[in-house]
Amino acid sequence: MKLKIKRVYDKPQTNDGYRLLIDRLWPRGISKEEAKLDEWLKDIAPSNELRKWFNHIPERFEEFKKKYADELKPQHETLLRIKKMAEKQNLTLLYSAKDTQHNNAVVLEELIKKLK
Repeated sequence: MKLKIKRVYDKPQTNDGYRLLIDRLWPRGISKEEAKLDEWLKDIAPSNELRKWFNHIPERFEEFKKKYADELKPQHETLLRIKKMAEKQNLTLLYSAKDTQHNNAVVLEELIKKLK
């Protein structure tokens, strides 16, 4: 599988392949041209309530992972579509959080890789 995660603020690379933004809100300070997106999937981002509760507090990450996975259950078909795309081509999940270890992209990447 050719799936990776990357901050949307990092310079686009040719090996990024299909660039998919997975945040509910548009990232601050970056234009659509600069982002070079292929798709913006707001519906697989954490809900506003969950995003605000988590607030990028590392101590809440384990609980965030569980709650986010529950929120993603109705999105199974979308996640399968992403997995199938990543099996055929490079696919980069883009996020805007400053914390590169405790964010929705980390959780989403893990869930997609476990999908059957």
